[in-house]
Amino acid sequence: MADPRGFLTTPSENPKRRPVDVRIKDWREVYEPQSMEQLQKQAGRCMDCGIPFCHQGCPLGNLIPEWNDAIWRGDTIGAIALLHATNNFPEFTGRLCPAPCQTGCVLAINDDAVTIKQVELRTIEEAFAAGNVKALAPDRLTGKTVAVVGSGPAGLAAAQQLTRAGHTVVVYERAPKIGGLMRYGIPEFKMEKHIVDRRLEQMEKEGTRFRAGVDVGVEITGAQLLRKYDAIVLAVGATQWRDLAIPGREFKGIYQAMEYLPWGNKQALGEIDSLAINVFGKRVIILGGGDTGADCLGTAIRQGAASVIQLEIMARPTDERPSTQPWPMYPMIYRVSSAHEEVDNRLFAVSTEEFLGDDNSNLRGIRIVETEFIDGSFQSKAGTEKEIPADFVFLALGFTGPEKSTLISQLEVELDERGNIKRDANYATNIESVYVAGDAGRGQSLIVWAIAEGRSAAAAVDIYLTGHTQLPAPIEPTSRPLMV
Repeated sequence: MADPRGFLTTPSENPKRRPVDVRIKDWREVYEPQSMEQLQKQAGRCMDCGIPFCHQGCPLGNLIPEWNDAIWRGDTIGAIALLHATNNFPEFTGRLCPAPCQTGCVLAINDDAVTIKQVELRTIEEAFAAGNVKALAPDRLTGKTVAVVGSGPAGLAAAQQLTRAGHTVVVYERAPKIGGLMRYGIPEFKMEKHIVDRRLEQMEKEGTRFRAGVDVGVEITGAQLLRKYDAIVLAVGATQWRDLAIPGREFKGIYQAMEYLPWGNKQALGEIDSLAINVFGKRVIILGGGDTGADCLGTAIRQGAASVIQLEIMARPTDERPSTQPWPMYPMIYRVSSAHEEVDNRLFAVSTEEFLGDDNSNLRGIRIVETEFIDGSFQSKAGTEKEIPADFVFLALGFTGPEKSTLISQLEVELDERGNIKRDANYATNIESVYVAGDAGRGQSLIVWAIAEGRSAAAAVDIYLTGHTQLPAPIEPTSRPLMV
């Protein structure tokens, strides 16, 4: 184990965030660097439990006690080898995952958990800085070809694994650049895009080919994909956003979060001179209290909004773990993101009843009402209606599944009762040689699940193409016959 008394003698310490008045003036990541000495002390708090419940929270099966011990001993090369054994992209999860592993940490029963997420992030950053992240090109090619549609974490994980297995892999992305929501949905202050680019550079050296700006289903049809490739992996995500069909929805100034956030990223990277959606000096309301809503909040702050209010239909969570969500479950507690630290005007237990507009069909405000959860549904409280002025409203209400695109129709893949692409235990759809991974088959979920499914789907595809696989998979696929 790491330091035998570390969990008794070392208090938990996360890296500090840059001062609010400084960071809101730029788009850089909000955290300050943490020294290796501090990191080793934090890794030394790991107790190397007989049953490490941190594994229960991590679908990737990360070897958490092992790489904590390696970092504590200063073995950064061993630590990155252990980390990469289960996770293709720890620099993504170390920044974007809500860390269910930490809520499952045994130490968290009566103390602060080990800062697993930060140890993971610093391990990969140290490896990149030291040049220890190498391209792992295959020794030989199999002659089999695979198309991966979608370049989010599930698609990239599947592509990297299949490339390393010796298959020729092409990743298609309809957006101008590779990265999916990591590039266009995650704000720069949460993950700077050069982090994505350096990993793509490694994948290109390994042999993965990227085709950005290609709308599969339009510029290349499903039938053409089936003829050209031996297997297809659909990793198109769950990008069908949830709308709010209430009076006034047609007024100008109401946008989906994913219509807004890409403009913030383009502004942060200096890719555009003018913004289609710019909230400078405007009154902004965000509907939805999750991570996407917080991303809109941080973006609006940096654009110079006059005011920002975030609304949530749920009641304010408790500060302590609810009794109905005991350890090691991931608890729904009150959390303060970096954006909320900058401006926190959250209103809980309210519902939007109507969008209000002026004579020119421009948004001027919303009408809300307080709610309470009774017998499984939200009920409005009479006499609590009020209006809030607004120039912009952003809808951050989650996603309902993959878009019902032309490609899905062309491939004739079946959908399940939730609207996701239906697959079996091997990630295979009803169409021979077509597989699905990530949110497109699972529904909206966490980045760790996307990477885990991408890795598992890659192993299943490898079995389909060759009759066997040496690819590790968090969720082992069952055997399938050799492709004919």
